[in-house]
Amino acid sequence: MLLPPAALAALLLDYVLAEPQRFHPLVLFGHWAQWLEKRLNHRASRHNIARGLLALLAALSPLLLILLLNLFLWQQAFWLWLLLQIVILWSCIGWQSLQQHVLAVYQALQANDLPAAREKLSWIVSRDTGQLNDDEVSQAAIESALENSADALFVSLFWFALGVAFLGALPALLHRWVNTLDAMWGYRNERYRHFGRAAARLDDLLAFWPARLTALCFTLCAGRNLTSAWHCWRRQAGQCASPNGGPVMTSGAGALQVRLSERACYHGEWKNKPQMGCGRPAQAADIPRALTLVRCALWLFFLFWCAALLIIFPVLI
Repeated sequence: MLLPPAALAALLLDYVLAEPQRFHPLVLFGHWAQWLEKRLNHRASRHNIARGLLALLAALSPLLLILLLNLFLWQQAFWLWLLLQIVILWSCIGWQSLQQHVLAVYQALQANDLPAAREKLSWIVSRDTGQLNDDEVSQAAIESALENSADALFVSLFWFALGVAFLGALPALLHRWVNTLDAMWGYRNERYRHFGRAAARLDDLLAFWPARLTALCFTLCAGRNLTSAWHCWRRQAGQCASPNGGPVMTSGAGALQVRLSERACYHGEWKNKPQMGCGRPAQAADIPRALTLVRCALWLFFLFWCAALLIIFPVLI
């Protein structure tokens, strides 16, 4: 029953401190993953799938040490164990940092500084931003807020909620590390197409149900737009390239009653995107609305969590 308060404590740390600028555990993990990739990713071939799987297992191996530490603290010093869970979950959450980046784009647009908005957007998206107009910048920022809120917030909380006994925050940390590996190795280019496949597939698997729970929360927070959010999710998500980003972005766009990006530029080449949302094209004023939707969904998630505990806990005892 202490897990929801521990999650709230981690969220409070994220709100007050955001992500540490120096000595972030994910930065250290990124260096470790980069070291492994340089030594195992030698050539582009199908044999690299096995090398990528080996690199994935090696990258995640420090989790065994953290598991042993968790087990020891669980048996010897419960409050230290609980404190460790809060710190681990805090290291997994990136919600405050995501908000700050998205609001920086919004503030630049409000100041009519399109070049600055494009630059700040480039920090949080993989597409080329140099040729986007105001509305396209706004739409990309909203997509980032919706899609990345799943990885930076809801998926971590989902796996933390499922942490049983001494596992605690370990499932959340597993997802965050796998998500980081997918961000580093999950490109569909010659170098990573085979090597990063195992990390990408595991990331998809770990986020599958949490992403759909996030989409459900967005839908239920849509108010009078609930039907639009549901229809957009069910009709449009399957057309999106990302199996987990699709439900999150389409339900969120439907809840906001706006349409998101119809095209995107990658490496100088424009590509059409499937329809996401309904109504008018999203504009700068919709960016704060998207962040408000995520906050509403967060509180609804906690209500689901507490309700589940009230049902399950009496059964267990």
